Amino acid sequence: MTLQYRRFGKLDWKVSALGFGAMRLPTTDRDPAHVDEPEAIRMIRYAIDHGVNYLDSAYLYHMGNSERVVGKALKDGYRQRMRLATKIPHRSCETAADFDRILNEQLGKLQTDKIDFYLLHGLNAQGWPKMRDLGIIPWAEKQMAAGKIGHLCFSFHDKYDVLKSIIDAYDNWTFCQVQYNFMDIENQAGRKGVEYAASKGLGVVVMEPIRGGLIAKQPPEVVEKIWATAKRDWSRAEYALQWVWDQPEVSVALSGMSNMQQVVENVASAGRSGPGTLNGDDLKLIDQVRQAYRSLTPIPCTQCGYCQPCPNGVLIPNIFQIYNESTMYNDPAMGKFRYQGPMGPKPEEKADRCMECGECEAACPQNVTVIDWLKKAHETLSAPGQPPR
Repeated sequence: MTLQYRRFGKLDWKVSALGFGAMRLPTTDRDPAHVDEPEAIRMIRYAIDHGVNYLDSAYLYHMGNSERVVGKALKDGYRQRMRLATKIPHRSCETAADFDRILNEQLGKLQTDKIDFYLLHGLNAQGWPKMRDLGIIPWAEKQMAAGKIGHLCFSFHDKYDVLKSIIDAYDNWTFCQVQYNFMDIENQAGRKGVEYAASKGLGVVVMEPIRGGLIAKQPPEVVEKIWATAKRDWSRAEYALQWVWDQPEVSVALSGMSNMQQVVENVASAGRSGPGTLNGDDLKLIDQVRQAYRSLTPIPCTQCGYCQPCPNGVLIPNIFQIYNESTMYNDPAMGKFRYQGPMGPKPEEKADRCMECGECEAACPQNVTVIDWLKKAHETLSAPGQPPR
């Protein structure tokens, strides 16, 4: 089946429905730095040979080795057959001089003289002002004029209002990349963010359409009973991808594929994709799966934020979300990684900094016993076990 292609914002170019995300390449062991290069190259080239024309990497992926492997995969004429995206992380930039240093390093690793789409990586309420004030926009425009960058874009992890403010701050974004899947219709950018970006003429690149693989893994029994009623012979991963592709505002769904079987299956799935593919039964099934997952969350936190700011700086809603999702998807290792890892709460923001003043409980409209749940969350998410990935 022929791969489907979709409109990409204002560009006179169509992107493959499936994009290859180079964040979860196969490894030779549990160390993400040790990429299985021959297999990764074989997977990337299979995808391009079957019509995938968008490949997405980043400076930090695989401890800096993703771009190096991608560069090798795109030799032998493959670079000319697709568009390449990579990202500059705000947390690695302390001065404007870091922009040139990182870009030049990336061009070398990727073995190219031009990056088609250059993304500001993981923008949020803190990262965007930092990069803006360091002068990233005039610097990027200079690189575009010099031919080193084709288009300036950004990836995003924060709330809708932050996304809107970033989109509105610069007239020449080509696309935004957002986390979006049938479990995250209200989290982060959410459906509102996808619609707003598309209304402003931006391409919409969706990351985590399968929620980092969590939707595809064996679900809890209450969820599996609902999947068992599906009328289509689709995998859970395909249902998740088709839900994203069903929405015309989406330009491309990225998949971080870790083995050749995933590449083959996702390419085939993309060939069956398109707006309007899902019917009423499909959408009802997905709604029921979402509700079943949500029924498993132990803390009735709605992320309203009334408990913020905490007098002692504890990130209460964030901690509760990590705990709830690790329980919902039955993935304690994921919860520990998100809590203990470099992108999690800082030490001074963790649950053990709670002073038990009670202000949060007085403010909570859901009557959550915040203090007790913070103790439980910290005990669980800080416990020894499988190390952060």
